[in-house]
Amino acid sequence: MRGGGANATVPSAGATLGRAPVRVARQPQAMRPVDPRFKRQTVRISTQEKPGTIIIDTDRKFLYFVEPGGMATRYGVGVGKEGFAWGGTMKIGRKAEWPGWTPPATMVARERAKGHILPAYMAGGPDNPLGARAMYLYRGGGDSMFRIHGTNQPWTIGLNMSSGCIRMMNEDVTHLYSRADRGTKVIVLGPGQSGSGVYAEAGTVRQPGRGLLASVFGG
Repeated sequence: MRGGGANATVPSAGATLGRAPVRVARQPQAMRPVDPRFKRQTVRISTQEKPGTIIIDTDRKFLYFVEPGGMATRYGVGVGKEGFAWGGTMKIGRKAEWPGWTPPATMVARERAKGHILPAYMAGGPDNPLGARAMYLYRGGGDSMFRIHGTNQPWTIGLNMSSGCIRMMNEDVTHLYSRADRGTKVIVLGPGQSGSGVYAEAGTVRQPGRGLLASVFGG
């Protein structure tokens, strides 16, 4: 998602958008379970990046939060669909809990051409496509219009579905949000850059004392 945009189903042309909050309906697709490999896990990692850095591998659909001692927390993510993929180095410039969504003009025009009318603004909440948290990525001191954010469509994790933003399950983006401060370095490896030498994963780590439920649900 770029500029807070989304791929959630939107009201059809001619729908009345009154003063009441506009709800963006969820896609009527089968809600497939999230692949277990995209559950939050602790992994061993080899990288020259400092602890606290975020590395996003868009090919593998993983986000890593680098930790001391050659470790990292790995989260599953959804990334940009064809034509919206990108790579580069940025910083977190702003953070928001239950953020509102203002679709950019380019998205409004694109969806209007498909017969969809997007709301001018959508307040934060469970049905907002930005999910529970958003971290706004800045480059050169300005807003890049890309975000790391939650989603109300968790079944899209592991897929190329967004308009360029990095989406996470709400519980995972909330976990990352509590650890990543403003100014955090974010490295996004675009298509074909997975083996670029920025990092190498050396396997998952089983946490002592983790029970079955914690292993399944990422507690």
